[in-house]
Amino acid sequence: MTTEEQQKETEQKLRALYDLQLIDSRIDEIRNMRGELPLEVQDLEQAISEISSALERNVEQKNEVESEIAKQRNKIEECELNLKKYDQRLKVVRNDREYDSIVNEQEYQNLEINLANKSIDKFNELIVELDEKGEELELKLDERKGHLESKKGELDEILEDTKKEEEVLLQKSNEFSKVIDEDLRREYHRIRNNYKNGLAIVSLDDRGAAGGSYFTIPPQLQLEIETRTRIIKDEYSGRILVDPKLAHEEQQKIQSIINLSKL
Repeated sequence: MTTEEQQKETEQKLRALYDLQLIDSRIDEIRNMRGELPLEVQDLEQAISEISSALERNVEQKNEVESEIAKQRNKIEECELNLKKYDQRLKVVRNDREYDSIVNEQEYQNLEINLANKSIDKFNELIVELDEKGEELELKLDERKGHLESKKGELDEILEDTKKEEEVLLQKSNEFSKVIDEDLRREYHRIRNNYKNGLAIVSLDDRGAAGGSYFTIPPQLQLEIETRTRIIKDEYSGRILVDPKLAHEEQQKIQSIINLSKL
């Protein structure tokens, strides 16, 4: 491969790398616009699910308590029927022993009625508590549903505005990635992951320094960057460097792609 061919191949890689950086940075911007909304929506959906489950359990508990109340009332009815029978038997009692036995049974039935009534009172208190808890849960559920609707509306609006653009950019990102060999692509992602702003490829500024750096690149190295004969990293930041002219040309190209994606 001739020197000219090597230079052309290196330039192609640099352009593809910088294009990839511009596209990935724009995708980052789009996703940052969503902020915490996806997580907030997820948390609200989880909260709604948990509150709904708590409401279901509350209803089940109330049904169980009402069932217990019904059992106690049936018990009272049975005891009252038994008392009427014992009243009739007292009218035809034949001896003291039989009389005492019936009286004891009456006392037992009255005791059962008293215990059942006390149980009913406690169960009614529990129903009041369950009703209050149910009302609180309903209020929480309505509140969370309102918040969810609002957050989903915000998220859907952002997604609607950026969906087409993001799809186009992801497709272009994949295309430019294929131009770059695997080792270089892996290095790009490694550098990108080292910085919060995700910048792995930067252009020299007017001072001859790497974008975001305070250190000026030596003139000889600046010349090499401008001739695009090899891929050069900033020794301080570790970022890959491109010359301003190449950066400007690629910025215009990618901006055209972004503008078309919004149509």
